[in-house]
Amino acid sequence: MIELINVSKTYANGIDVLFNVNLNIGKEEFVFIVGPSGAGKTTLMKFMYRDEVPSSGKVIVDRIDVAQLDPSHVPYLRRNIGVVFQDYKLLPRRTVFENVAFALRVTGAPRSTIRRKVMQALELVGMLSRANAFPDELSGGEKQRACIARAIVNNPPILLADEPTGNLDPTTSWDIIQLLDKINRRNTTVLVATHNKNIVDDMKRRVIALENGRVVRDQLLGGYSV
Repeated sequence: MIELINVSKTYANGIDVLFNVNLNIGKEEFVFIVGPSGAGKTTLMKFMYRDEVPSSGKVIVDRIDVAQLDPSHVPYLRRNIGVVFQDYKLLPRRTVFENVAFALRVTGAPRSTIRRKVMQALELVGMLSRANAFPDELSGGEKQRACIARAIVNNPPILLADEPTGNLDPTTSWDIIQLLDKINRRNTTVLVATHNKNIVDDMKRRVIALENGRVVRDQLLGGYSV
């Protein structure tokens, strides 16, 4: 489903971020991407939803080389990839319902479809009772659940989560990872970039470790470190 072939990235200022990365992530996998800050985890994910393009190599998502996509086709790619951010990126003057609905409104979906899908997504993440709340009325865990609902409301086959527990306490972090695991079991491919050693060690899923822009380990049933 996702394949990176000899992918490297050098920014205009000469900073090298990734070097000759080769990865193949199959349909419905749950994968942790780990490594120190600056290792290239976020850049790797940005390639997949075309927020960045590699300096060389190919990034294949569902048989499409996304780096070669015409810019007009990028929004269609992103309808099939949900993204969860560490800093939530919720619209502050919109309710939870409106934030989640926004992802559907930009596609031109009918109002009845929007309401049905938003309510389904909020129910899945346990946020139905907070549908009319504004972001500043939510706890960190609730904000992340709203962000996850927004990411999955289109039922994308791929979900990318970049440090989804970075701002959360241990108990809430575990709840969020369990929610992502639940979504994975609904036939969604899930990639999680994280520094959370305890969660990675407890989950025992595939672990891809980056260091200085290179893949140094790719291990099934892995832990945060060797």
